[in-house]
Amino acid sequence: MSTDPAAAPADEDAPAPQAAAPEDAPPPEHGPEETRGEAGHGETPAPSGEEGEGAAPAPSGAEAELAAQRELRRRIEERKAGREAPVEAGGKLQGVAADLLAAVKAVEGGAAPTAFIPETAPAAPRRPAPEPVRPAPAPVAPAAPTGPSDRAVDEVAAVLAGGSAPAVLALAVAEALGDGAAEVLREDPWQLLHARGVRPEQADGFARALLGAEARPDDARRGRAVTGWLLEQAALAGHTALEADALRAALGQRAVPDPEGTLREAVAEGDVLVFQDPLDTGSATAQAPAAGPGADETEEPAETPVRVLIGLERYALAEESVADGLAGLVNTPPAAGPGPEEWQGAGGEGRGSAAELIRAAAGHGLVLHSGGEAARAEPAALLTAAASLGLRAWGAAHGPDSRARLAAALTGAEGGAATVAGLLSGAEGPGRDSEGSLALDLLVVLDAPQLDVESAAMLVEALPDGARLVLSGDPGLLGSAGPGRVFGDLLAARPCPVVVSRTPDPGPVGELVSGVGAGELTAVDAPGHEVAIVPVRDPAGAVHRTVQLVTDSVPRAFQVPPEQTLVVTPGHGGAAGTRVLNAALKEKCNPGPGRFAGFDPGDRVAYSPAPGRTELGQVLGAEQEGLRLRCAGGEVLVARDRVAATLRHGWAVTAHQAVTLRAPAAVVVVPGDAGPALTRDWVYTAFARAERHLSVVQGVGPALAAAVADRPAKPRTTRLPLLLRPQLPTRSTT
Repeated sequence: MSTDPAAAPADEDAPAPQAAAPEDAPPPEHGPEETRGEAGHGETPAPSGEEGEGAAPAPSGAEAELAAQRELRRRIEERKAGREAPVEAGGKLQGVAADLLAAVKAVEGGAAPTAFIPETAPAAPRRPAPEPVRPAPAPVAPAAPTGPSDRAVDEVAAVLAGGSAPAVLALAVAEALGDGAAEVLREDPWQLLHARGVRPEQADGFARALLGAEARPDDARRGRAVTGWLLEQAALAGHTALEADALRAALGQRAVPDPEGTLREAVAEGDVLVFQDPLDTGSATAQAPAAGPGADETEEPAETPVRVLIGLERYALAEESVADGLAGLVNTPPAAGPGPEEWQGAGGEGRGSAAELIRAAAGHGLVLHSGGEAARAEPAALLTAAASLGLRAWGAAHGPDSRARLAAALTGAEGGAATVAGLLSGAEGPGRDSEGSLALDLLVVLDAPQLDVESAAMLVEALPDGARLVLSGDPGLLGSAGPGRVFGDLLAARPCPVVVSRTPDPGPVGELVSGVGAGELTAVDAPGHEVAIVPVRDPAGAVHRTVQLVTDSVPRAFQVPPEQTLVVTPGHGGAAGTRVLNAALKEKCNPGPGRFAGFDPGDRVAYSPAPGRTELGQVLGAEQEGLRLRCAGGEVLVARDRVAATLRHGWAVTAHQAVTLRAPAAVVVVPGDAGPALTRDWVYTAFARAERHLSVVQGVGPALAAAVADRPAKPRTTRLPLLLRPQLPTRSTT
């Protein structure tokens, strides 16, 4: 490593650093300041000035995507509701509420559970497709966008005004609660917590304004609403459920007087589901002592220990759908098609990782592939080989930038590359067949760690019978912005062939990133200053040096213009967060008054059309309907009422926002107040954004190496491995 000689000295007289807001969603008892990967709320006014009032714009691609997701989610829920038997190991408990509560209390008290969930039979094999190759029909148009009516929004706004709540929440509340939202809100003011960004103390104030003295901390409505809110906050941190003890403790910290009674009420009302999942501590037979001569025949055998989890129905349904669909892929051979000789001739004869991946995909319905950025060439080789055999092969990436890198690697593939969101919405990809399934024979999903359980469920539901699915990604990166750990759970369970790439990322940056993935932050030989460490003493110095690197040092030394340098920092808040860095970089790179909702033409922006998805773009100008951007996927018109919720300045971003982005140069900022937010996967993700040059603005000292060595990825509570286990009688460990 080297120190950048062009960086100016740190400003020793800068004010004391403020605590930086960590990017990861904090534990449920604290709640996040902002959703990861989302733009801020209410920071800028709606566009004004030259823009006049006009007709509502046509539905955007993001709206079409969300509508398609709602439709697929409805199909999942209908299929689950039609089941005749509950799912194994903890689907929604059956019987009266008293039985449910007795089971929970018995387990937590150490007694034998009074109610268990009967096991279901293994998933039925998927019927094979009669023909491996079919001409793709015309794409099915995505579902028409749906949303609350104007009348519903106006009614909600009136109720909000009566409770002194901001009218800007009206649309979010109406979307969350439906057309009857106003009446629901009058009957239960704490339902305001369903709107994104609202916290319990804000809902309490709203309830006091509406109900007066009747708004008490022990109100059962408040307890149930806070329970749901805590589970949603846990979902933002990646959990699909929470252990009962942790949820009770979180309720106590939120001033719920009787957490135990609150959970009973929530279970009885169906707000939450209870799961009893056996702990993997060995078989019950192995734990129970053998009965010898003279043993008491009435003595009961030892019970299998279980953990009691509580979760929301939507995530339970999604996780069960993922388990069912993946089990079907594993248990059923792919549709008849090219033989082993043909696959070998298409690229599977060699010994490299690409050939190994092709051979695995030839004979299995589900394959996992792991590797870094350079290893993305291997799934591209698989797609090319499959297309040469006449199969309809498509690759899907998390965002437009990642999709473009995949498309550049494809050679001669008749399918192509799409984004996961575009594939699900119908805006990209092969379209749907007559049964509503994706018209393809092979789907390769890159950036697999970014799949949350709901996206994964929708993908698996959309696959046609007999198709092959390959999940590929870098397990060292930060996980999905939504709940679940689908790729990590599958790598741990190994239910199918797993191909680990042997293609390393090149150069000093690749060597540094590989070391971080192994838990070591070591110096690397960088003769061309490919890696530079820039020490700073305080956040103000970090901001100063970051601006200098982006606008002077990096362009001069590496001929990389500022717009091609990616700045990554731990959070949005703090003295060196994205807000402060973006303000400083805008002043230097594109000064202006922020005439249009805080933006000017030429500004670099981070556009988040949906939670967990971020695209970088540039403001082209303002129109009557909103702001027009140029993004990697083309031009986008952001409606006036969506600007504040979906746009930030984008010279500096968080690692979660940048997780699938790559740039010729990256500047990673780790100011002194960021130490508690750093983890190994955060450092790995941030460093791996650089292609040619990486500058690390280092203000945490030894804490950076300590985070790499001692803080692996934060664990997530999920149920996918347990749901898969009974459906997978055999395991492949290729």
